[in-house]
Amino acid sequence: MTVLAHLSDLHLDGGSRNADRAARVVRHLRDLPRPVDAVLVTGDLTDHGDPAEYAEFADLLESLPSPVFHCPGNHDDRAAYRSALLGEAPSDGPVNQAGEAAGAVFALCDTSVPGQGAGRMGDETIAWLDEVLTDAAGRPAFVAFHHPPAVLHHPLLDEIRQHEAERLAEVVRSHPDVVALFCGTRTPPR
Repeated sequence: MTVLAHLSDLHLDGGSRNADRAARVVRHLRDLPRPVDAVLVTGDLTDHGDPAEYAEFADLLESLPSPVFHCPGNHDDRAAYRSALLGEAPSDGPVNQAGEAAGAVFALCDTSVPGQGAGRMGDETIAWLDEVLTDAAGRPAFVAFHHPPAVLHHPLLDEIRQHEAERLAEVVRSHPDVVALFCGTRTPPR
C-alpha cells in the first residue's frame, strides 16, 4: 500500500501565521513512526510568488525523509518557482514535473494561468501528461494539480476551478493505471 501526504495552499508569505501552521504539519509528518512514501504539495506554495517565499518553502520541507513533489498554483509565479525551486532559468511556460516513489509515478501538472485565479490544463501540459502516463504503463500513477476539475458547488472554488476539465478526463480515461487525482485550492481563512 502506498501512503501519501497531501498538502496544498500553504501560502507562505514571510509571516508567522502560515509558516507556523505549515511547520506543525511538517513536524507531524517527520514524527510519524513510518515515513509516508511521498508528499504531494498541490499549489499555492507561496502567497505572492516571491523568491524569498520559495526559499521559505524549500527550507520548510527539506527535513522530510520522504520525496516531496510539488506543482504551482494561481498564487505562484512560474518564473520565480522555476528559478528558486528547480534551479532552472526563469520562464513563464508551464511547470510540469514527474517523479517516482514506492513503485508509483507522480505527474504534477501546472494548471495555473498567469494573471488569473481560474485554472486550465493547456495543450503543452495535456500532451506532457499523456506522454508521462504512456511511459508509466503498468505502474500505478498519481496525477496532481492545483485547480479542482469539477464543480464543487462552492461559489469561490467554482469560480477558480480548472476549466475545460474534459481534456483531463480524456487523458485519464485512456490510461487505466491512473489510481488517483489530487488537487488543491482550499485557501485558508485570513
